[in-house]
Amino acid sequence: MYGDPATIRKILTETGDTWAVVGLSSNERRAAYGVADVLKRYGKRVIPVHPKAETVHGEKGYASLEDIPFDVDVVDVFVNSDLAGPVADEAVAIGAKAVWFQLGVIDEAAYERTREAGLDMVMDRCPAIEIPRLG
Repeated sequence: MYGDPATIRKILTETGDTWAVVGLSSNERRAAYGVADVLKRYGKRVIPVHPKAETVHGEKGYASLEDIPFDVDVVDVFVNSDLAGPVADEAVAIGAKAVWFQLGVIDEAAYERTREAGLDMVMDRCPAIEIPRLG
């Protein structure tokens, strides 16, 4: 398992409320759009990170994590597994506190690197599924 219940709870309740969602665009049919909406309903500030840099759910988008001009607490990753490792490395580089790889996004080497860098990490889980379970 790539995220024990204590780590999941910590990221969702204690780590901070600014979430950069990598892969979030204005396409309402994509899972990232719906997950971002759930996170917002639970009080998270959701920052879209996508090459198009679109405004989504009222938040200005950025083309990359390094373009965001303020601190990010959690980086939520909605990209293919083969692209996820570099995103995790960028999260470490910008000083994020945690990384969350969505369902189906698995990169064990990135998981190890991110944890070794001192960040909390969850992989192959969805915060929109986990956050309502917290009660």
